[in-house]
Amino acid sequence: QVQLVESGGGLVQPGGSLRLSCAASGIPGKIFSSFVMGWYRQAPGKERELVTIITRGGNTNTADSVKGRFTISRDNAKNTVYLQMNNLKPEDTAVYYCHGQWPTQVYWGQGTQVTVSS
Repeated sequence: QVQLVESGGGLVQPGGSLRLSCAASGIPGKIFSSFVMGWYRQAPGKERELVTIITRGGNTNTADSVKGRFTISRDNAKNTVYLQMNNLKPEDTAVYYCHGQWPTQVYWGQGTQVTVSS
């Protein structure tokens, strides 16, 4: 049973930084390195949207709204993906979800709340 568990959310002031982590379990061997991993977010009253993804080869695709501020990375040895968020804005407030896919099966974490407010 594949599980994705996010951590690192919280309350931060505008301009601050947070790093989210997503630890994957239940994945045998080195298969995690083949997963396409990503982060999505959902703000109150809005649909879930893609933030950024990273492929098995390390290629990334990032939403324009966070480009230059958010960076995704992965540590295949730890079965973990990270989201470094800098220069946070109030509009970044949302529940952030970890997403994994391999090859056609999709997995979601339970989400972690990020609140940007002074």
